[in-house]
Amino acid sequence: QIDDLAEVDYSLSSLPAVFQPFIDLDLKGAVFPVGNYTDSPFVAASFTIPDQSDSMLYLAFSEYFFQTSSFAYYTAGAFNMTLAEETCSYFNINTEIFGSIIPEVAKYSVTPYPVMLKLMATEIPLISLQQDSFTVEIQGSVEVVASLPDSTTQSLFTLNIAANSSISLNIFDQKLMGSLCLNR
Repeated sequence: QIDDLAEVDYSLSSLPAVFQPFIDLDLKGAVFPVGNYTDSPFVAASFTIPDQSDSMLYLAFSEYFFQTSSFAYYTAGAFNMTLAEETCSYFNINTEIFGSIIPEVAKYSVTPYPVMLKLMATEIPLISLQQDSFTVEIQGSVEVVASLPDSTTQSLFTLNIAANSSISLNIFDQKLMGSLCLNR
């Protein structure tokens, strides 16, 4: 079990190959929601690690591993969250701010009310690997909700979002560093 939401099946895919200078272990590496071994919509593709012999251990993760991870966390609801009134008030986000940008919101409330942001992925985030980076495509929505004095909420508007980001990883001074680029 990785955490409360996902677990990994790292059973052997085939018998270990033992050669004079090395042992080759092919592990399955599929991630599932905890207690729910449903089939993933993704298909595993075989890949090879470049032949090198200057290190003691080589470890490779396939695109399938990341895709099943994304599927497991999406299925478990990990990409759905609510930024509550306390968080939004820290950034001073309220209906008055949205009312100055979107006139329709100003019609709903003359008095400034605190808001909540409900974020959710609407599709499984897609992860693809490239030579020096990987790309994450996320489609989701953000619902802006006003918190009214009588403890009820009023939905103000919803934004649909499609984001495509590239992430590059490098090692500097024995630290793993990431670089994030929003492509669109």
